Amino acid sequence: MTFRPYPGATIAMAILFAILCGLGSWQVQRLHWKLNLIATMNSHLAAAPLPLDPAMQADAGEMQYRRVSLKGRFDHAKEAYVFATDAAGEQVYHVLTPFTVDYGRILMVDRGIVPPDRLAPANRLAGNMSGETRVTGIWRTPDRAGLFTPAPDAKHRIWYSRDLAAISAADHVSLAAPVVIEADATPNPGGWPKGGQTVMDLPNNHLSYAITWFGLALCLLGVWLAYHISKARIAWK
Repeated sequence: MTFRPYPGATIAMAILFAILCGLGSWQVQRLHWKLNLIATMNSHLAAAPLPLDPAMQADAGEMQYRRVSLKGRFDHAKEAYVFATDAAGEQVYHVLTPFTVDYGRILMVDRGIVPPDRLAPANRLAGNMSGETRVTGIWRTPDRAGLFTPAPDAKHRIWYSRDLAAISAADHVSLAAPVVIEADATPNPGGWPKGGQTVMDLPNNHLSYAITWFGLALCLLGVWLAYHISKARIAWK
């Protein structure tokens, strides 16, 4: 048997092979994380809504995607609007409104979406209920703004991420928890805002990514082996 691989090519192959296997292993870890997240989300969504006090006392991680039931009053004068697109790719805005519950505690409620022609409160007055209101929604910690998230349009109260710290600071509101309650699909008077916008379809492509990385590692190994066989540096005679 002959085994005289080129040192330089072998070292380069070994480094690339280790990197590709590492990326594959990372995707396997991400796969298990995503499966656990989906299982947790489905379990939480199936559970009965929690009152506010138990929700506030629970671990923050355990509250993600938990349904909660709140009773209080909206402060419609302090609405904020977060740009988004709907399932059809059309421009919409999420309406975020401070919601005062017992003892003056305030939470931010994402009441749902409105199209651009319903952005002005005057075009959906029926939906801005006054007095005590009950809200059932999903407890979510919003994602942080990305590096390329546009700056807000302060004049028109339009934001491009649910930056609760900045939104509440602009409204001089102190939130009881850094979360947003995503209102369920219970219709509002007049039909707007339209709730039930929680994203529940979490993409899970990690298995295909893992197969890709491991496949590339095997291809690299095959190329290295074929090259050395063609040069008679590896042989089984």
